[in-house]
Amino acid sequence: MALPDHVRSVPTVSTPPTLPDPTAVTAPTASAAPAGWKLPVAVVVVLLLWASAFIAIRAVGDSFDPGALAFGRLFVGSIALGLLALRYRRPLPRGRSLAMVAVYGVLWFAGYTVLLNAAERHLDAGTAAMLVNVAPILVAVAAGLFLGEGFPRPLLIGIVIAFGGVAVIAFGGVGGHSDGFGVLLGLLTALLYAAGVLSQKVALRSVDAVSATWLGCLIGTVVLLPFLPQTVHQAAAAPVGAILAVVYLGIFPTAVAFTLWAYALSRSNAGALTSTTLAVPAIVVLMSWALLGEVPTVVAMIGGGLALFGVFVSRLRPRPGPTGVGDARAPEIDSSPTPTTTASPAEIRRATPAPSEPGPSAAAESGAVEVTGEQGIVGVPHRVSDG
Repeated sequence: MALPDHVRSVPTVSTPPTLPDPTAVTAPTASAAPAGWKLPVAVVVVLLLWASAFIAIRAVGDSFDPGALAFGRLFVGSIALGLLALRYRRPLPRGRSLAMVAVYGVLWFAGYTVLLNAAERHLDAGTAAMLVNVAPILVAVAAGLFLGEGFPRPLLIGIVIAFGGVAVIAFGGVGGHSDGFGVLLGLLTALLYAAGVLSQKVALRSVDAVSATWLGCLIGTVVLLPFLPQTVHQAAAAPVGAILAVVYLGIFPTAVAFTLWAYALSRSNAGALTSTTLAVPAIVVLMSWALLGEVPTVVAMIGGGLALFGVFVSRLRPRPGPTGVGDARAPEIDSSPTPTTTASPAEIRRATPAPSEPGPSAAAESGAVEVTGEQGIVGVPHRVSDG
């Protein structure tokens, strides 16, 4: 039997739940990171190169002032990264993405580098590394406040332990080449480090690793241009070994390490990846012991150990249990599709207006059909009768 036009035009497929667009440019999370050896190898190389930077900075501190050393390092890094960017020829960021690159270019490449150089004039390399690597805690806190990750109980406990370790370093653990002003500079350096990681994570949602690193380094170099005359003057009087150390800092801990870091950060969670840098202080202590003859005091090592243990605790996953302040979870949304059914011919006949009626009902005119029974026509508003 042929159905009336207003019944045949009823849609038979329900509207599916809205899902994220897979073609949209988003920052991959740790769970979305590709499996394989490239990512862990990149992280290991970054840790080794960044650890070596603490040693090189400490070694050339007598030849270059903090600003001059920072400019020389970023100038060399910008040249190396510029050649790499020229080879790949990726599109440059614009608008908000470019603004985020500029933020970490100023804070991380320029500000962090100058403050780190200044801190290592007052701190042993190992102590400086311990203080700088408070940054993972700051990243975790900022992620909880601004990225919706919350504050799990392990994170809160870890923060207390880590900052207790920092207090031990600050008030009794500085080494023979360290002082309180250096501790303050180290903590400020950690703050800039954390701000740089968070802003870079946002930028990498739409900028590739090579372009993000090159532009950040270039912007940092431009910011430090006032130190150009001082760099030239001190380079003329510096020994060859110190100049080679500056070139090394620009190529390896800057160009290579920061590019690999951006590659890893674009494929990982910011907090989880930043926590891996907590291995840097241990590497620095071993390197400075072997190459510079510097060993932090026993109290400094205890404070650094507490700080590292606190960050380790902060990265633990909360145990499943009742939802509370410490382990709040976002409510789960049921995205299962609406059950689909097909109305029987008898139900359709009951839903069809009687021939004697002057015209279709208001429900039929609006494209909706009311069906009695246990199930309704798919995609059509219906109600179940009590009978």
